[in-house]
Amino acid sequence: MAFTIIENQAGLLQIATIDTGVTSPGGVSSGTATVIPTPPNVLGKIVRADDPTYGEGEFILLVGVASTVVGSLVSYNATTYQTVLVPNTGNQATPVAVAMSANLAGTFGWYQIEGNAVVKKTAVAVTPQVTLFLSATAGRVKVLASAGLQVLGARSANLATIAATVSTVTVTLNRPHLQGQIT
Repeated sequence: MAFTIIENQAGLLQIATIDTGVTSPGGVSSGTATVIPTPPNVLGKIVRADDPTYGEGEFILLVGVASTVVGSLVSYNATTYQTVLVPNTGNQATPVAVAMSANLAGTFGWYQIEGNAVVKKTAVAVTPQVTLFLSATAGRVKVLASAGLQVLGARSANLATIAATVSTVTVTLNRPHLQGQIT
């Protein structure tokens, strides 16, 4: 994936790059330095980028979490912009995004929220154009239906069956989120 930002603003972090941030101009609060993304990047910023293979997509700048790899599915807090690898817990009703870098805890990076994305999956075959569900492995998806674990706004984009031995699947995203409570 070679997404290139198409926004008309200089200094934006490239899509597959990690930002270690800078100390806030406010300096130190409670004895701890406050680290923010390197300006002009700001948490929650959404940009559009284009890739010759996957087309155009939207990306949001978020805070990383330990064990993130490219293609990890994360949920994020829309107020703090903190991410967590999506656990196999039902009825979470939170927004999700796909990691574009191995963005670890305390660093900042882009996460895809719209367009065609490459997502980590479990070792199961994926038939074309199917609904996705959370896997028992944090940060991955599967295709076997599980109550309360559906990823809404995401669908496999493959035109042929993807073998169980392949670790990723291309997914079409449209501001995805996790299924909420069902009755």
